[in-house]
Amino acid sequence: MSAKALFLKKLQEQQTSCRTFDSKSEADIAAFRLRMTALQDTMESWLTGTGIRAESCDTLLSEMLIGGRSFRVPGIHLRFEDKTLRFTPLFLYGQGTTGCVEATLCHQRRATPVCRLFMRSDAGDIWTYSRAATPNSRFAFSEDAFFDILSCLLTGQ
Repeated sequence: MSAKALFLKKLQEQQTSCRTFDSKSEADIAAFRLRMTALQDTMESWLTGTGIRAESCDTLLSEMLIGGRSFRVPGIHLRFEDKTLRFTPLFLYGQGTTGCVEATLCHQRRATPVCRLFMRSDAGDIWTYSRAATPNSRFAFSEDAFFDILSCLLTGQ
């Protein structure tokens, strides 16, 4: 883990532990926001020197499991030539997961799901992902996994 990633993780833990929340869902929303910001920072450090641009975008989520409450979570767009890989937050709570993000390749007016990332799952408090073709298989999200996923920006598939 890089020094920056370690710093951001410690900062997140400190901010989360210092603030008290009225409910678990409020704490999970705050964690989702922080982890998405940290994920973008990590991606930007991995992308240094590639020419691929990372941009933030806000996504409005409505979570039915917390009474239909709406809240904003940052998303990430990675742009290369005429292609965009969008990391869009989808939901806060799913079956055995917290914080789901879908990565979609957008190219030539087509959107193709590539994978889903999960902030927390039965694997613990680490980012995991599953490919769109094999949604029941989850793996740890790492720098190698990131570049494997990112290869679709080069091929357009």
